[in-house]
Amino acid sequence: MWDRLRGSRAASGGRSAAAMAQRGAAAGEKGPAAAAGEGEPRAGAGAGAGAGAAPGPPGAAAPFQPPDGGFGWVVVFAATWCNGSIFGIHNSFGILYMMLQSDLGPGEKDPTLEFKTAWVGALAMGMIFFCSPIVSIFTDRIGCRTTAALGAAIAFLGLLSSSFTKSLEVRYFTYGILFGCGSSFAFQPSLVILGHYFKRRLGLANGIVAGGSCLFSISLPFFLKTVGKAIGLAHTFQVLSAFMFIQIFLSLTYRPILPPSCDSQSDGQDKMVSRSMQQQCWSQMRKYFNLRVFRRKTYRIWAFGIATAVLGYLVPYMHLIKYVEKEFKEDKKDWILLVCLGATSGLGRLVAGRIGDCIPGLKKIYLQVASFMLLGLMCMMIPQCQGFEGVIVICLFLGLCDGFFTTIMAPIAFELVGPMQASQAIGYLMGLMAVPMTAGPPIAGYLKDYFGNYHVAFYFAGVPPIIGGLVLSVVPLVHQRMLKKQRLDSGKDKMLVSETVMNGELLPGCPASEAHI
Repeated sequence: MWDRLRGSRAASGGRSAAAMAQRGAAAGEKGPAAAAGEGEPRAGAGAGAGAGAAPGPPGAAAPFQPPDGGFGWVVVFAATWCNGSIFGIHNSFGILYMMLQSDLGPGEKDPTLEFKTAWVGALAMGMIFFCSPIVSIFTDRIGCRTTAALGAAIAFLGLLSSSFTKSLEVRYFTYGILFGCGSSFAFQPSLVILGHYFKRRLGLANGIVAGGSCLFSISLPFFLKTVGKAIGLAHTFQVLSAFMFIQIFLSLTYRPILPPSCDSQSDGQDKMVSRSMQQQCWSQMRKYFNLRVFRRKTYRIWAFGIATAVLGYLVPYMHLIKYVEKEFKEDKKDWILLVCLGATSGLGRLVAGRIGDCIPGLKKIYLQVASFMLLGLMCMMIPQCQGFEGVIVICLFLGLCDGFFTTIMAPIAFELVGPMQASQAIGYLMGLMAVPMTAGPPIAGYLKDYFGNYHVAFYFAGVPPIIGGLVLSVVPLVHQRMLKKQRLDSGKDKMLVSETVMNGELLPGCPASEAHI
């Protein structure tokens, strides 16, 4: 699902690449003659990269330009496979959920079985978001290629080891923790690496990855339903592990193409040597855990609203298949529900991107408000459906809400904190989303076990998105009031405008090109 966020991180990688290349070019041309005649400002390289830096003096090397094609299309294919296989499996957990319960056998009549089984998939999805800030550090330090290959290997081991046990408790670790963490480490570098290879065609590359990964979400439910009946759950896990095994080798294509800046490395080493151990540790902490985005009131409100809304976000993905089987005795075409969710989610991404480009400033946050309010209403409508066809119609709307909500997230982050801090803003947001997103499905399973049906569970799932949407609707109003206050105080306004956070000095995923702190 979160393949739609690649635009922000890829764009920040591209801007950082341009900034680092300009600094490297300026350092490489510096000599006795160049030192006297060359006046290119180093401080402006990072800030100007986002808009496309101006060409340097006649003797200077040209700024770095991504190839916008060539080997980049191989990277696009690898990123498509990564996003599609990971989130295709996660979004199809409703099928695995049924198979997990059947695999326990008729002897297991635990009254809390729904609650316990839901934790398997909830942990896996939650770990993707929980590990997000940590994966960002690994990507910066050891690179996209190593991080992604390591994550794919861990995910492969998690799925493979899940086939050798029938214990839910063991699968909490193998599927929930190992596969979830591995998915996070494999997925996040695919957001960053596109910025190394594309600039002018970055939107096209993102569209190909998003559209291609949707094909996995549409086809995997039918695939799992068919294969699961034929070979059983254990062998199904082994087949799914093959997707991650292939991803290990595809991750090797994530090769950063920006040459390292030797000048910045030596400067950084000299500065680090002159500092005490405590100062070095503090500098590294500030470098990778920059909490400046939380100083913005609008970002705090936005992050709280999103974290509240996603408490019921995954409930339909996980419990809808079991609900239609119990309520309508439909066990042959239930996979169609997940196909509808995946198909309209892809359509929602395309439409939301176009509409978002036409809405100025923070007003585009009202798209998220509308999607959350509609999502909550649709969840509450599920128990009111009198037939399987009604649930299909609701799934079509749920998929659209998913596409609108996730696609517009990156542009809103850019509006709230600016392009240089957007990557960290999204990373922290994903970390905040981990706990409620993990807790939602098990709570719904507990409500089903307690009341004996899913009605209360789906009513519960609809409340948090509506509350979150109401909270998000306040953000543009607070933003406008802050702007008016800044205009009244011109001195404070100038201070805020001149404040620049050089978050882009380190190229994400290119550890050899570290700028000095």
